[in-house]
Amino acid sequence: MQYKLFSDTTISLNNFLLVKRHIPNLLTSLNLVSGCIASYYAANANLEFALYFMLLGLIFDFFDGFTARLLGVSSPIGKELDSLADVITFGLTPSLMLFHVLQLMLPCTGAPAFCPARLVPYFSFAIAAYSAMRLAKYNLDTRQSHTFIGLPTPANALYWAGITTYLNQNDLPFISARILGAIIVLVIAFSCWIMISEVPMFALKFKNFTWHDNKVRYGFLALVVAIVIAGVTLEVYALALSFLIVLYALISLCVRDKQ
Repeated sequence: MQYKLFSDTTISLNNFLLVKRHIPNLLTSLNLVSGCIASYYAANANLEFALYFMLLGLIFDFFDGFTARLLGVSSPIGKELDSLADVITFGLTPSLMLFHVLQLMLPCTGAPAFCPARLVPYFSFAIAAYSAMRLAKYNLDTRQSHTFIGLPTPANALYWAGITTYLNQNDLPFISARILGAIIVLVIAFSCWIMISEVPMFALKFKNFTWHDNKVRYGFLALVVAIVIAGVTLEVYALALSFLIVLYALISLCVRDKQ
């Protein structure tokens, strides 16, 4: 009887350890599923729902790494799976969202067979390509365990998701579509560059929860809450997301020696 009890306890412990090892991968898979759904909505011109599912994917993306560190079950396969999920959620989805907005902004109705404006929306897929490059670089770069070098892919995705959702819902009468389209192409080029650049960025990765070691992180999270509340109150929540990413980049530049 004692041997059977010991055996059952051992089996239960082994089962628990097996399940525990796969919890982060389950969360990563949920990020991937969220990204697939977000891409579906983006491809069908429902940018608001695409944004919601991207945010859901972001939550899963945060907690898969957090859970892996908490449970001490990080693995090479989990790292690769996380990057593959991020390419969909934070690479393909914003590309599709921006493609839709640029197509609406620069129509070629009644234009000759060759209309240069038809080519502009395809620049949006540079975001997906450079997001993949950024993630590949991150996986091989041992310097990025506690901070980032270059703009993180989720941050870049949130910037474009906010901009595209806002432009899809609002007109900008003070600027022509062609000028705005040209500006967007330039910003695409800049965002692709900064993702693979050597610019240091702080990460929301907590080694501990003390104020002394996490002043920048806690301060930024407080700003996130304040700006999101203001954005929802003023009904510009999508634009508030993009503003947060710009703020994140500026703060990173200011505190680069204090991280």
